[in-house]
Amino acid sequence: MYPFKVKEKLTAYQYLLKDKLAGDKNRELIALLKDLKLAGRQVSKELNTGALAGSLGDYTGSKNSHGEKVKKLDLIANNLFIKSLENGGNCAGVVSEENDKILLFNNENSKNAKYLVLIDPLDGSSNIDVNVPVGTIFSILKRPRGVKKLSTKDFLQEGKKQVAAGYIIYGSSTIYVLTVGKGVDAFTLDPFVNEFYVSQTNIKIPNKARMYSVNQGNFFEFPLPLQEYIRWCEQNDQKTGRPYSLRYVGSMVADLHRSLLKGGLFIYSQSKNAPKGKLRLMYECNPMAFIIEQAGGLATNGKKNILSIKPKSIHQISPIFIGSKEMVELVTKYLRSKLLN
Repeated sequence: MYPFKVKEKLTAYQYLLKDKLAGDKNRELIALLKDLKLAGRQVSKELNTGALAGSLGDYTGSKNSHGEKVKKLDLIANNLFIKSLENGGNCAGVVSEENDKILLFNNENSKNAKYLVLIDPLDGSSNIDVNVPVGTIFSILKRPRGVKKLSTKDFLQEGKKQVAAGYIIYGSSTIYVLTVGKGVDAFTLDPFVNEFYVSQTNIKIPNKARMYSVNQGNFFEFPLPLQEYIRWCEQNDQKTGRPYSLRYVGSMVADLHRSLLKGGLFIYSQSKNAPKGKLRLMYECNPMAFIIEQAGGLATNGKKNILSIKPKSIHQISPIFIGSKEMVELVTKYLRSKLLN
């Protein structure tokens, strides 16, 4: 016997089975999350050996559905996730940032599966070559009841209908953050046994903080009300703890992971160059909003809650203001009041 109490070490699978998704009705969802986790482990390995394996840099001449240059690791990550989801048989179809159209699986197990996955296989991939943390973001929806032959419209569900959402951040350690609508939990990859173990449970984002994340280089491209809010953040005021600290990595996963744990506000606004915003609603904004709100935070597009937006296309873009509740409420108040005046 040990002279001290040994902390129980649960894998992600064991934890979900025992706690958040207990019961036979959730077995298929647990299996689907396991398929995503398996691909995440493989992507983590690819990133750790990127330079040695020759997988860094652009994939020559290739652009994704948004006209952005595709990195070699974008394609590798996309293929790994799609293959894992198809082989797992727990997902009927996928929307991916790297594919223009929906991808439906027609093998015997998958074609009748009751879940749909929307995914950004490698968020922040422009940072890959300089070893800055990047990540995977995913959203899980239920297949509409009674629909046998899926089409694009079946994926166009509001964010509040998500049954699960998560991200995997590939940094100094690989961390899998997940919500199934019952709070937010984190699992850390043990590289020696290649398994994710519970590292944090029921994470809560602080209601307010003194940090904000925004691409300051776009300042003069932003709407005037947002410029005023940012100037307010920069002012000296002991009572409110200003000036606030600007922290911007340029990878949504990295910036929001810090905000989730430490508190803060992440801003990706509309601008003169991007009048409708730039981040994708279905597989970036929605899953992150679900996670942050489950942790007690808030996410809006400056006018309405992100999770209540009715999508019109699978690659729809949106502005987003997300993070600590009080900070999001204040910037939204700025935007609304100034726009009305």
